[in-house]
Amino acid sequence: MVRFVIMYRNNTVGVVVPAYNESGLVGDVIRKQPDYVDRIYVIDDRSTDDTWTEILAAGSDAGGAICVGSGGIGRTTWKIPETQAVVYESSGRVVPIRHRENRGVGGAIKSGYLQAREDRMDITVTTDADDQMDLGQMTRLLDPIVDGRADYTKGNRLSSRKLQDSMPTVRFVGNVLLTLLTRIASGYWQMMDSQNGYTAISAQALECIDVEDLFEYYGLRNELLVRLNVANMRVRDVPMEPVYGTEESHIRLGQFIPKVLIMLIQSFLWRMRTQYLK
Repeated sequence: MVRFVIMYRNNTVGVVVPAYNESGLVGDVIRKQPDYVDRIYVIDDRSTDDTWTEILAAGSDAGGAICVGSGGIGRTTWKIPETQAVVYESSGRVVPIRHRENRGVGGAIKSGYLQAREDRMDITVTTDADDQMDLGQMTRLLDPIVDGRADYTKGNRLSSRKLQDSMPTVRFVGNVLLTLLTRIASGYWQMMDSQNGYTAISAQALECIDVEDLFEYYGLRNELLVRLNVANMRVRDVPMEPVYGTEESHIRLGQFIPKVLIMLIQSFLWRMRTQYLK
């Protein structure tokens, strides 16, 4: 089979879409992916609705070509353990991945990252499956990496007045508090909106991280920042306006805050030992 590369500014781009009970939304997210995206890794985290059926249906509509990334030389091969997930044959540029059991959003992102490394993507983007992200702004995440100004980029909604006016006070304060704690844990003192799921990471940065050891919960992105600092990677915030729809958050604050707080404390202590005591 002839293989084609689509590319953005001579870089292959993979997009990771973790999905849990996102029927009615995930199909649109797949279809809206920009034409320059080479691979769309959609991970069904054992949904109990029609998410999987919708992923397969949207895959046939998304188009694109089979691609092989350049991604460097002498790269180690990483694969998703077969005991954790099944990677199905790609439908165009869509790679459907189905977890054998629910592992949380962190576990879904990990599966996507592992498959993107296996496929040698030069840049890997993460977006949510709830259609809350403006995919037309993806180039703003990609350009700093392509230009060599950053290794990891992430959206920042906290500077937006729209967010401050529309987000419930408790959720907004919680986001600000978690951002402060993540700054302390990671050492990235200029970073904002730590919970933003719209991110991009270079192949080099992704190789520096032990993906399988990352937190399998909503705090994966927080811990990832700690790991990136220890690896001396450059992180850059990209201001973005929030997008809202009819979706509901799966986060339960009573469970989320204690788990992530403990993880951040452990990550901070690990960073101190690694950077200053070894």
